[in-house]
Amino acid sequence: MFTGFTDETVDFMWGIRFNNERSWFEAHKEIYLEHFYRPMTELADEIYAFLREQRPDYGLVRKVTRIYRDARRLHGRGPYKESLWFTVEQPSEQWTARPVFWFELMPEGWTCGMGYYMPRPVTMAKLRARIDRDPGTMEKMMRALSRQETFVLETEDYRRPKSAAPSALLEPWYRAKSFSIVHSDKLTDALFSREIVDWLKEQLPFLLPWYDYFVTLDADPDPRDL
Repeated sequence: MFTGFTDETVDFMWGIRFNNERSWFEAHKEIYLEHFYRPMTELADEIYAFLREQRPDYGLVRKVTRIYRDARRLHGRGPYKESLWFTVEQPSEQWTARPVFWFELMPEGWTCGMGYYMPRPVTMAKLRARIDRDPGTMEKMMRALSRQETFVLETEDYRRPKSAAPSALLEPWYRAKSFSIVHSDKLTDALFSREIVDWLKEQLPFLLPWYDYFVTLDADPDPRDL
C-alpha cells in the first residue's frame, strides 16, 4: 500500500540530476529502490486497480518506467532519468496509437493526466475526421473542460491548421500534432502521504469520458483512404 514519497525521494531526484553517472547511482541504488521506485510502483498499483474498476472491459495494464535511459537516445544526457512515471493504458502493438493515463514525479513537481505520447499523424487525422462528423460531442467535452480548474488542454501544434475547424471552440484540435489533458503542481504535501491517492481517485474520473472518446479512435477508418 502506498504511504507517501519521502524527503529521500526528493534528495535522490536532485542527486541524479547533478550526478548522472553510474558510480553515483550504484552508491545510492538502495535509496532509489526503497524511496522512489517502490512507492511509485505502489501508487501505480492503487490507481491502476481504481481505473480498472471504473472500466473493467478495457483490459487495462499498468507500466512503471525504468530509470535507465535508452542508450540509443542519450543525446549527450546521462544514463539515468531524473523522474519516474507510470501509465495505465490498453496494450497495443502500436503504442503511440492509444491514449494513456499517467502520473509523473520530477525534482520540481509532479504531473498527471491523459493523452498521447507522440501520436501518429493518422491518429490525429482520424480525430479531426471524427470531430467533422460529430462536432457537438467534442464541443460538449470542451465546455466541460472550461468549467473546471484541475486539468488543462496542452497541445504541440503544427505551424498551420490541418483544416478549418467547425467552430472556434474546436480550433485547438485542428492545429494539434499531439495533446494531453494535464494537471501540473509543485512538490505539495499530498505527495508525502496517502492524500495523493485520494486526490487522484477524486479527480481522474473527470478524464474517463475523454479516454472513452479517444480509446476507440484507432479503429476509425483512415480518412486518407476515403
